[in-house]
Amino acid sequence: MRSGVRLGIDVGKARVGVSRSDFHGMLAMPVETIKRQEDLSGTLARVLELIGEYEATEVVVGLPLNLQGESTPSTEDALGFAHQLDSLVNIGIRLVDERLSTVSAQSVLHGVGRSTKSSRPVIDQVAAVIILQQALDVERSLGHPPGRLVEGSATQQGKFSGI
Repeated sequence: MRSGVRLGIDVGKARVGVSRSDFHGMLAMPVETIKRQEDLSGTLARVLELIGEYEATEVVVGLPLNLQGESTPSTEDALGFAHQLDSLVNIGIRLVDERLSTVSAQSVLHGVGRSTKSSRPVIDQVAAVIILQQALDVERSLGHPPGRLVEGSATQQGKFSGI
């Protein structure tokens, strides 16, 4: 298992959920929900601040595919976000399948007594936790990183060897 803090990102149309792992990559925890701006500059700037604050070695972005594993408009949106983020950092940006992460997050929140309305501010954080925790669990069980790196990502170009 690789060490280093990883950030998990759930890209939504209105909000972007962010989670982080511990240094040893065992546990994902919520960080914050960022209100999404249309041009993404402010949203990406906040993610960059969090990368620096937590000294993240990798960012895991959820890739929302449909149940048949096909792309949707949300998939293209997440890919665009990941590519823009990749152009701004020298760490790996990894894409992982996140089918049903928001549904799982809603289920978790309903299980602890939160209504859909009261869950809105945190649902994206919970989805980001689920995305990142699944990625950490897959890496621990398979012995290699999950998903795929964004094409041109820093680790593919040899710019960063910290993970």
